[in-house]
Amino acid sequence: MLWLMVLLFGIPCLLLWDYLIRKRRNDMLHYMRGPPALPFLGNVLLYRGLDGERVMDYAVANCQKYGNMYRVWILNQLAVFSTDPRDVEVILSSPQHITKNSLYNLMLPWLGTGLLMSTGRKWYSRRKIITPTFHFKILEQFVDIFDQQSSILVEQLQQHADGKTAFNIFPIVCLTALDIIAETAMGTKVHAQKSPELPYVRAVFDMSNIITVRFIKPWQRIDWMFRLVEPRLAAKQDQLIKTMHDFTEAVIHQRREMLVNEQRLGDNDKFDDLGQKRRMALLDVLLQATIDGEPLSNEDIREEVDTFMFEGHDTTTSGISFCIYEISRHAAVQQRLLQEIHTVLGKENKGEAVTLRDLNELKFMECVIKESLRLHPPVPIIGRHFTEDVNICGKLVPAGTNYTVGLYALLRDEREFEAPHEFRPERFAANGETATLVSTETTLPPQQPHPYANIPFSAGPRNCIGQKFAMLEMKCVISRMLQHFELLPLGPEPRPMLSLVLRSANGIHLGLRRR
Repeated sequence: MLWLMVLLFGIPCLLLWDYLIRKRRNDMLHYMRGPPALPFLGNVLLYRGLDGERVMDYAVANCQKYGNMYRVWILNQLAVFSTDPRDVEVILSSPQHITKNSLYNLMLPWLGTGLLMSTGRKWYSRRKIITPTFHFKILEQFVDIFDQQSSILVEQLQQHADGKTAFNIFPIVCLTALDIIAETAMGTKVHAQKSPELPYVRAVFDMSNIITVRFIKPWQRIDWMFRLVEPRLAAKQDQLIKTMHDFTEAVIHQRREMLVNEQRLGDNDKFDDLGQKRRMALLDVLLQATIDGEPLSNEDIREEVDTFMFEGHDTTTSGISFCIYEISRHAAVQQRLLQEIHTVLGKENKGEAVTLRDLNELKFMECVIKESLRLHPPVPIIGRHFTEDVNICGKLVPAGTNYTVGLYALLRDEREFEAPHEFRPERFAANGETATLVSTETTLPPQQPHPYANIPFSAGPRNCIGQKFAMLEMKCVISRMLQHFELLPLGPEPRPMLSLVLRSANGIHLGLRRR
């Protein structure tokens, strides 16, 4: 009898509570469409059975059904999904709306509140410190690292170059990108390409996969629920984070001692064992930086290094792999790229060092990369959290909303791009340069897309700080591959899947033939 009374009284009270905590937000969003939401659960049940691949299709279908701005409820958390570049510009260009949404919290135990996760004054101060790291003088030093690691990649790919067998290139490129970011961010070689089973290398790879799984399953985003339903995976996550933090902290300690010795000995100790001047790494910039006259703590520095290790290998792996795939499927584009590479880098000197100036001269390569990034943005969604009511082009969105920009859908919007699903590098040629860049039967789109329709590196104050770094790295890796191999259209088509970065559910396949 008591239980019956509790049910009869408790359930209506809970329903009323649920209604009241949502009421203001629902009233404010009366104009916005979205799937019908259940009490308490919201739209969580719609995500049952979805994986990263089907989530992509679900998001695109919702855009078609509900328009370029729609809402969903995940429990009592409101999310607004947007693909209108005019709306996106309002948010991304604002210096106020810089707080990332709650999906990013999955990375807090690993990355802390580094540049990716921080907000407010901390973010502004960190951005100011790190920005000089990407000055062209420092990027010029990094080109040597791009080139050396690309040469190792070429060696690793020789075994696959039989001209007839398809293989998945994504994990191979991933190891190359990890080698590059470890040496440029930390000044340390991890030899990922030759020793992929090293604990740190394995930990970065496994941790990325765990976060991807949690991202796709909304109930696992809540930490206590994740630990309840997946205790073994949670324990593994904790161990992986410890492995990565221990490694990073050891490198920080080593580099700090090196800088102290350099200051004590003067310029004599600024050279490596081969007598070459040591390059400046991101870590060195952080070790010498101050905020309000105080140096950064080891924890502060570790957060930024870990952030760069994550952002600097997963995103470029996606960008390079999908671009290589597109080149393999478009023979005319590949031939034009090869001609440009021969003109800029030389036809016979495959082993000659590449320079920053060389990479900047690869104009058509840049068009190809930009078009691939449009079709396959490495970061398929980006998000903000509103701490106050926001007016977006006359549409009020309430405080507490997780605002998500669907880059994957936006970059394929037929209202902004002619034939949006076709690979057309000439879209990005400067006016009057199309004919000299590529000869195809396609024409440039008559309309110019909105400036915020093509933002694979995001935009505004929180745009990707490393986009020049990424473009140079992609140019170097792809040009070295094309110098040595013909890319062949072998293997299955990729099946894009949504995760922290854009991946393919079945890998990214192609074949190679030695030139």
